[in-house]
Amino acid sequence: MKTSKTGKTQIITNPSQKELKEHGSYPFPFLVSYESLSGYDTGSFLWHWHSEIEFTLITKGRMIYQVNDQCFLMKEGEALFGNSSTLHSGHMADETDCEYISITFAPRLLYGYEGSLIQEKYVAPVLHHRGLAAIHFDSSESWQEGIVEGLRNIIEESENRRPFYELRIQEQLLHIWLLILENCSVEGTEGRSIDEKNYERIRCMLSFIQENYARKLELEDIAQHVHICKSECCRIFKNYMKESLFDYILKYRIDQSLPDVLDGKDSLTEIALRVGFADSNYFSKVFHRIKGCSPREYRKRKSMIM
Repeated sequence: MKTSKTGKTQIITNPSQKELKEHGSYPFPFLVSYESLSGYDTGSFLWHWHSEIEFTLITKGRMIYQVNDQCFLMKEGEALFGNSSTLHSGHMADETDCEYISITFAPRLLYGYEGSLIQEKYVAPVLHHRGLAAIHFDSSESWQEGIVEGLRNIIEESENRRPFYELRIQEQLLHIWLLILENCSVEGTEGRSIDEKNYERIRCMLSFIQENYARKLELEDIAQHVHICKSECCRIFKNYMKESLFDYILKYRIDQSLPDVLDGKDSLTEIALRVGFADSNYFSKVFHRIKGCSPREYRKRKSMIM
């Protein structure tokens, strides 16, 4: 995490958008994190990925959670499975806060060692399945209640750290994995190599935007960066991210402006130029369209809440 001038944080990633945070240790690659969207300087955690598997349990409020090209409205008591190496982000629903607990672990905690039967027969088929990037557990089916209960048991074991808690956590993770295997089809992985290539392109686009959003960005610059034509660049982004490349850039710039808007020390013109807008009028217009209010109204609302 990195801390902004508002005292809030944001996820630190490398140039490929891979999160740099350590999720546990090599001997026990497992981590439970207590998070809230209001703890991030943009009120959201931005696109990133990691090789670890992640379960998210909502404890208060609601969150709009996106994994690759899937979007989920998650409510209190619901959970989500996020597969290894998937792109994901989350933001507030209706500008209200959301508290959640993240359980992150390396897949080898399930299968033990590379090349094991457990890895090849029961873990790899899920990790490599194009249709299982994410699973939303909303208790609409009885088996999903077992998933949520297992996650709560894991959190309790992590908090109390009784003797043998690591074994109990691993036991619960294996139980959850078994429920997923029993209730979700893992057949059919065709198209995986194409998907991986396109998601790598998406990661490169996101990284390029992150590094260059403050200057004038041309579609040709982004397309050249990922070595494809402009039309293909737009098509892939829209197909996988469910929004246009142009809209994403505007939203990213507005998100990056929020710490300065809340800080209130700089003029709107200074803020607009800092995040890549040519003038404050257009900045305010886009801000209102995305956030539903002007920058000044946004600062006033947030100051009343804080």
